[in-house]
Amino acid sequence: MTEDHHATQRTLRHRIWIALLMAAGLLQACGPEQSARSSRNRVYAVDLVGAAKVCQVPKVSPVDGQTTEVPMGLGNDGGWCGMPLQRDNGPFNAGLLIARATHGAVLIHKVGDYTRVDYTPDRGFTGADTFAVKLVPGHAVLRINVTVTGTAKT
Repeated sequence: MTEDHHATQRTLRHRIWIALLMAAGLLQACGPEQSARSSRNRVYAVDLVGAAKVCQVPKVSPVDGQTTEVPMGLGNDGGWCGMPLQRDNGPFNAGLLIARATHGAVLIHKVGDYTRVDYTPDRGFTGADTFAVKLVPGHAVLRINVTVTGTAKT
């Protein structure tokens, strides 16, 4: 083989490596976005967007086998209000909706090291709503009393 052929092969190998590294970098950019704090579990960017501008929830520590009343206040701007919950510094295994909200949707899901209970009010709804969630393990029950206000005109 000629010297030109070897040089061409080396150049081709370098270009392949560069293309692979660039592809890996692009795929990494499409991966989950990590929150500012460290998390043992993945936090996806989709779980960090869409929150209501006004969302007020207290820090809650569910107690095994007991029902806890929890207030939640939010403005109805189309966003969700999320309540982060932990057990032993990690998410619960499951959250079960045991009483449905009348005027909104509830989503119970893992977000990083938390189980998050999200409530999104029906479009245009203002007033009171209530729902209940059972967390497993431990069978703690949270009865969430929601107050939804209108949004300010801009």
